[in-house]
Amino acid sequence: MCLLFKTRRHITEVNIALCFPDLSSAEKKQLVRDVFRNNAIGIFETSMSWWMNDKRLNLPVTLKGKEHLEEALSLGKGVILLGAHFSTLDMGGRLLSRYFDVDAMYREHNNLLMDTIIKSSREKHLGQTIERESLRSVLKALRKNRVVWYAPDQDFGPRHSVYAPFFGVPAATITATSRMVKLNSSPILMFTHHRKPDNSGYELELFPIINHFPSGDDVQDAIRVNQELEKGILKNPAQYMWVHRRFKTHPNGKNHVYKN
Repeated sequence: MCLLFKTRRHITEVNIALCFPDLSSAEKKQLVRDVFRNNAIGIFETSMSWWMNDKRLNLPVTLKGKEHLEEALSLGKGVILLGAHFSTLDMGGRLLSRYFDVDAMYREHNNLLMDTIIKSSREKHLGQTIERESLRSVLKALRKNRVVWYAPDQDFGPRHSVYAPFFGVPAATITATSRMVKLNSSPILMFTHHRKPDNSGYELELFPIINHFPSGDDVQDAIRVNQELEKGILKNPAQYMWVHRRFKTHPNGKNHVYKN
């Protein structure tokens, strides 16, 4: 456990140093501490979102930009809801389900029991969970005018990826986002979810539809996706999961930037 914590802390420190070079040394250290504190809170929130009933989970929520998702749904083409791995991930989905019926894409867990728990827990409150490789299932959902929540902000390796700046750092960014939008000519928009700074509840925000997407250029599309992700993350950088190896794929070799 200590080794795992040490490794994750190193990854977080590298990510913060790369993405926020203008912060002072003290500010970077504080941000790293805040990231771990928020991730710890997120563990408890995940349990609450999976197993607490609606009556007990009566948390204050502010929803901004509801009209943007309503506009997207009115087009009848389904919606790609662009997400990111915030520490409020499962809580954000649970709270959004108060307002909209949403399907969620996910990466199948290597442990069958854990995978079953994740799927069943999420499907109590969301719609179906769709394995990230199943574009056929995504197309079926979009043709039914469903909202498909999808987070392309992790490094899934060089296959089907291009390099695009993420906070100014070249990052392997998957091109599947463009392909999914093309499946049914579906609109795409960003969704964020954060704890309010004063701990008075949560703020969910739906951003305007991303116009003229895809462009036909995979690199330009990846740049636009990362720009949308950055806007969401900058609302509260400490609530983003910087513990992941976002820059794992590198031209100089796997995990090049994370070597001690």
